[in-house]
Amino acid sequence: MRKILIASGLVLASVSAAQANAQPTMSNFSYDYAEARIGISPLTYGAGFSTSIHPNAHITGSVDTEFDSDWDAALGVGFHAPVNNWADITGEIKARSAKNKGALKSSSGKFGVEVNLGVRQWLGPQLEVGGTIGHLNIDDYEEVIGSVYGRFHATELFSVGVTGRFNELYGDQVMLSTRFKF
Repeated sequence: MRKILIASGLVLASVSAAQANAQPTMSNFSYDYAEARIGISPLTYGAGFSTSIHPNAHITGSVDTEFDSDWDAALGVGFHAPVNNWADITGEIKARSAKNKGALKSSSGKFGVEVNLGVRQWLGPQLEVGGTIGHLNIDDYEEVIGSVYGRFHATELFSVGVTGRFNELYGDQVMLSTRFKF
């Protein structure tokens, strides 16, 4: 049932993205960036990127690790469409590769898929907030995942943020990140 709801949401959001593409509206956020991040409890280190491939589509990737013979890597494609002048709706589908003894109960790498929907909102000229909800399926590990975040854009090219991640492979976690727009 959850997969049907998530798939239905992605289809509805795709229709919204197609409508946004037909109209002369642009996204309210940059989807061209490189990111460095640190996770707290457990301590993880990671990097990520996103680059636009269309006015309403982007490619995204990330990798996180505890440097204990583990990893959580993702590569996928996403869409983004403006809701109004201050908010975007987003969606992504990602291929995930992970090796995590805690969540996957395996010492070998596993492959899976993630789908998610989200929203990004400006609260002011420099403050952005947002969140995502999605579904992660890697081998026998199947969870509804989510995140909420706040990001301060110090300049047009640099921002810092804090993210709360829920039900991910490393459990519930707080992430501190820096983004560099390119």
